[in-house]
Amino acid sequence: MVRTLAADSWRRRTLRAGVAPLLAVAVTLGVTAPPAMAAGPHQEFTISDPRITESSGLAASAAHPGVFWTHNDSDDGPYVYAVDATGHTVATVTLRGVKPRDAEAISLGPDGQLYLADIGDNLDGTWPEVWIYRFAEPKDLRDQTVDAVRYRVRYEDGSRNAEALMVHPVTGRLYIASKRESGGNLYQGPQTLSTTAVNTFRKVSAVPWVTDGAFSPDGTRLLLRGYFWATMYRWQDGGAPQELGDVSLPFQRQGESATFAADGRSVLFGSEGKDSPVWRVQLSGEQLPDTVRLATPTASASPAPSGASSGASPGGAGQAAGGTSDTVSGRGLLVLFLVVGALAAASWRKKRHGS
Repeated sequence: MVRTLAADSWRRRTLRAGVAPLLAVAVTLGVTAPPAMAAGPHQEFTISDPRITESSGLAASAAHPGVFWTHNDSDDGPYVYAVDATGHTVATVTLRGVKPRDAEAISLGPDGQLYLADIGDNLDGTWPEVWIYRFAEPKDLRDQTVDAVRYRVRYEDGSRNAEALMVHPVTGRLYIASKRESGGNLYQGPQTLSTTAVNTFRKVSAVPWVTDGAFSPDGTRLLLRGYFWATMYRWQDGGAPQELGDVSLPFQRQGESATFAADGRSVLFGSEGKDSPVWRVQLSGEQLPDTVRLATPTASASPAPSGASSGASPGGAGQAAGGTSDTVSGRGLLVLFLVVGALAAASWRKKRHGS
């Protein structure tokens, strides 16, 4: 049975899509929160490898702390890159015999396997099936060629474009979120994937226009993102995810990747483009995974852990803190609206006086 998310959630995302150009103007003009309020998202590193110009997926390594796996989305070849906390590539993994068409996401499973999703279909129906490749996360960070298992995938309601693959870190079950301007669906794969037959993914719930997503390390939270929004959900096996609120999202040129940090206390957002920045957003309150909240008596006010998995100071309960100078914030948008309103009022008074 397909369950839909709350209607007000849809209205908020429709509004965001409508004001997206205005948000871009706000960032360009430097309209931000006051300096005293500017704690929260911060740029963690920049992917500096000139080969990585269309970073479309991001997954925090379990075997190598501070390392993230990423890949280009098309016209690159069967390559997956490991980048460290400074943004430098420390390993390139080549998938033997693989010719991806449009790789859009990467996710790490509980079995220590990485899953590369070749699920892009910009024409919504061109490909009768799409593919997912599975290979073991390398123990050594060095350039190497590995074998990969290929899974054939179809959706129960026909072909569609998708850019988000999430592997549940406890059950190992795979989920795909489709991408449509009017909203897509969250699809669940079979309990056990077949390497010989086509694997049919079935609808679980409706979701907004998703460009990537990720499960928390303990599997109790699901993060979904679009170009101009990010939302945290409480994961419920067998039911529609329960929305917990928006996550503060930095403005990005073409935001197409997201992952939880290995400790679950923060999330990271990436973007396509040359020298693309990766931002970290600290979580707090209900948005923290259950295991983190249980381990921290005052989770919403706990300090960030040190090292590569640390983040900025948390904000109010249930939502990440506000943005920095490159972050689209509600306060910044309000300032922009006030300025535009003041100019419109001044123009109206001038015309009235002239008449």
